[in-house]
Amino acid sequence: MQHNTTPADHFQAGGDHYKTMAIQPWAVMEAVLTPAEFRGFLKGNIVKYSMRNGQKPGSHDDAAKALHYKQKLEEFNAARSALFAGQKGAAE
Repeated sequence: MQHNTTPADHFQAGGDHYKTMAIQPWAVMEAVLTPAEFRGFLKGNIVKYSMRNGQKPGSHDDAAKALHYKQKLEEFNAARSALFAGQKGAAE
């Protein structure tokens, strides 16, 4: 599977039940968890969906879900890196 160029917050793998909500659950988690906790949440879901792919009825889209969480983690890490790079540049 190829990396999606659409930001992870703008699509959903495996349905649309979160996209119909006013705010996505992972946006709430990102707001209330520490950065390390949020990374752990994303990594845990990558492991979960990767391991259960094809193991239970209806899990045909679990690989796509794992890739979606991986993309969100990459975007989160990139945003955090950019934030810290900007703070470092402002302090110099």
